[in-house]
Amino acid sequence: MISIGVITRGKYGHRLIENIKKNSDFKVSAIEIPESLPDFIEAPSDFLANLHLDKSIFSHDLIIAYILHPDLTPEIVRLAGEQGARAVIIAGGAARAGGHQELFSLSEKYNMHIEVHEICCDIEKCGDNVVDEFASCFGRPGLKITAKKGIVSNVEVIRGAPCGSTWHMAKGLVGTSVEDAPGKAGLLVQQYPCRALRGIKGGIHKAAKLHKKAVENALAVED
Repeated sequence: MISIGVITRGKYGHRLIENIKKNSDFKVSAIEIPESLPDFIEAPSDFLANLHLDKSIFSHDLIIAYILHPDLTPEIVRLAGEQGARAVIIAGGAARAGGHQELFSLSEKYNMHIEVHEICCDIEKCGDNVVDEFASCFGRPGLKITAKKGIVSNVEVIRGAPCGSTWHMAKGLVGTSVEDAPGKAGLLVQQYPCRALRGIKGGIHKAAKLHKKAVENALAVED
């Protein structure tokens, strides 16, 4: 069973922690960095040193980082590598993750798998043992749906979004016609207080599409 260390920032990361605790047996711990950060941080290592973070968090098998700052994220990844983390998932997308080449170099140096995701409900098994164990429970949604006389009677979450939106959607689909279920699934996810960006092609709209597709796939199996 893997252990998970979560780096939260402001509102980002807390719902994931609650959902992991509720829907898995993974051990999870967290530390918080300040919500308000300078736009540009010239010396990230010095900046983090002044925060006096508990470095033991970085020794967990998997680190999920909600740093959302391109100057600090690579330094957080470096600390994870130094403390023995085996994999890092960076939330918030490439624009907030720092340079691709720097992250690749850190991955090579510390033999540590690194992934960057705009939305965490897009996480899938990738061949890395740590990420694959996490993705067996959390990530791109997978469902089992039971329907009676054309009405959804039960939705079992096989794998769900780390934020918990899949479980919220599953409850809301019961009593819905199978014809309306995929569209309603997307709507329920968009109504959930997800932190994904809105008003763009990706973000919450991508999350809604992933859940709609998961419902369509599950209903196809039900048929």
